Amino acid sequence: MSQATQYRGGMKRIALAGGIGAGKSTVIDYLRSRGYVALDADEIYHDLTQPGEPLLRTLVDAFGSAVLTPDAQLDRRFLAAVVFSDATALRRLNAITHGPIGHAIRQRLDDARGPVAFVAIPLFRHEHREQLRLDEVWSVQVAPELALDRLVAQRAMSLDAAQRRIEAQASNDERARLADEVLCNNADRDALRHRVDELLHERGYRD
Repeated sequence: MSQATQYRGGMKRIALAGGIGAGKSTVIDYLRSRGYVALDADEIYHDLTQPGEPLLRTLVDAFGSAVLTPDAQLDRRFLAAVVFSDATALRRLNAITHGPIGHAIRQRLDDARGPVAFVAIPLFRHEHREQLRLDEVWSVQVAPELALDRLVAQRAMSLDAAQRRIEAQASNDERARLADEVLCNNADRDALRHRVDELLHERGYRD
């Protein structure tokens, strides 16, 4: 049964949930190629942690200057290695970053124009529906063993690091319970794009 909030009278807002390696970026890139507004929480996090940004200073205060590269950029790979091997550090990171990222997403959605806007949220939570005034949630899902293979092959992660990242996130079943639609990405990218096209057509967002 659909959990869609259905905020009437304005631009529809659809979140793309999904764990690391699930294929959210593939969907976002495809939607952008079709002319849709498509935001990505990871890209917003990148913007908010550029040199001189308040969030970067907060992260340095919390985790030390070791999280910076020699040219004062956030060393995301190093920070990820720290937090995904320490549950307390991961909770601290989430507590620091979730608020600013959520605020920035809301602002960008409010500024967006068009019939529908999408936003990819890796760590989707039920409260995001109300906070972001979402109409629907689509969960991009892949079998854990395939996600593991993709992280090792495509992102050059070690097997151990990839496993820790996957285990730190919600399961596919947990995401499915929060979603209105599930996009299975166990096949190739063309199959995933075809599923996106089907949903866009069903909702009347394309001919």
